[in-house]
Amino acid sequence: YSVSLRTREIGIRLALGARRGEIVGMVVTQGMKLALAGIAIGGGVNMALIALSPSLIPPPPGVDVSSAEALSKAMHLFEPRHFIIPFLAHAVGTLAGALVAYLVAASYKAQIAYVIGAVFLCGGVAASFMIPAPTWFVALDLLAAYLPMAWLGIQIGARIKARE
Repeated sequence: YSVSLRTREIGIRLALGARRGEIVGMVVTQGMKLALAGIAIGGGVNMALIALSPSLIPPPPGVDVSSAEALSKAMHLFEPRHFIIPFLAHAVGTLAGALVAYLVAASYKAQIAYVIGAVFLCGGVAASFMIPAPTWFVALDLLAAYLPMAWLGIQIGARIKARE
């Protein structure tokens, strides 16, 4: 339905004298806005979970989790359970951003969701250089928390849209 409305809008714009470049720019701009909105929503979910992390699974005694430098120095004190919330924050944040963008987009739904997953993946790669986490966590995080969650957001979004 929304795609047919968009096609109609584009036809009207062309009939009124809009140039092809203007139409392409309009579509690209809308996609970028949706991607940015998805990144903002996913980032908000990610930050909320990270903020809750110390109250859900307390860090090792005496460890300051407020800076990357302090985390790096104390990384040897962390147990596998301390990585559950960071992984969930990355995965659920990516899923939320991709799903919302998929549900709102009129076209290029999957592409926008994957762009969101790729942006979060880039953030995960950067974080793995800034905070030297165990290799097993970095591998799990980079392989399972970003692009697979964007894919899952697409799958969930498609099922929701099919019911409408």
